[in-house]
Amino acid sequence: MCRNIKTLYNFDPPATEDEVRAAAIQFVRKLSGFNTPSKANEAAFNRAIDEVAEVAQRLLDALVTNAEPRNREVEIQRAKVRAIKRFGTVK
Repeated sequence: MCRNIKTLYNFDPPATEDEVRAAAIQFVRKLSGFNTPSKANEAAFNRAIDEVAEVAQRLLDALVTNAEPRNREVEIQRAKVRAIKRFGTVK
């Protein structure tokens, strides 16, 4: 659905509040079809972002795993390798 939303669970260090909020913004944008809402819809849009971020954070806090936390730097390098294989370049 939203390719820009990254997995936030089981990383060391854990996902930040800003990362959770960014994922919530992407999710609400996708659901609503608006990148930025009109003034008439702005309050509902912002309220939805706040609520989705809150629920997402509760989910991340409640999840349990026995797996070792993933390293962000290792995952970034893997993504770069995949991008090179797929597109031939890296941003």
